Amino acid sequence: MKTLVLATGNPGKLKEMGEILQPLGWNVRPQKEFFSSEADETGLSFVENAILKARYACEQTGLPAIADDSGIEVNALHGRPGIYSARYAALDGGGNASDEANLQKLLQDMDDVPSCMRQASYYCAMAFCRFAEDPTPLIGLGRWQGEIGYEPKGDGGFGYDPIFNLPELGKTAAELSKEEKNHISHRAQALQALVQQIKAL
Repeated sequence: MKTLVLATGNPGKLKEMGEILQPLGWNVRPQKEFFSSEADETGLSFVENAILKARYACEQTGLPAIADDSGIEVNALHGRPGIYSARYAALDGGGNASDEANLQKLLQDMDDVPSCMRQASYYCAMAFCRFAEDPTPLIGLGRWQGEIGYEPKGDGGFGYDPIFNLPELGKTAAELSKEEKNHISHRAQALQALVQQIKAL
């Protein structure tokens, strides 16, 4: 069985990806088993940052690696927070901000935006590199469309989920069950798109 490094510390991602990739002959291991440092996310897009993280994991381990980069884009804010979603409330000071601080900043920035202009999308880019200098990394993309609500609802999920409304379901992402979210989310879409390509290797 081939070993593959997952460049994340999220146990949920590890379990989900392991269950999908194991039947294909891949043993998925978390990066913390090999190293504790983080890649510099200097890209200007989700795709660039996902590739940077996957390459870094390959460099540190000498093994194939998968990494993802994701965030939320709001039409009325010209695509913000975008790649800065995890540090939206701390951009001036650098580093990541808490989920609550980011969420409250986004609500504040959307305060005067009418309901007809609150469209937003979660995006995820997932990259697979066979080795650090891989010239043709595989890329899976996912997009989950919704709207920014006026107040947090639900206690599931993380990040901006409590204010990410899904009009067709009448719920926020934070009100979905874990099974529902893992079936339709941007990350689930990106993973499935990537797995289809890995199967062809």
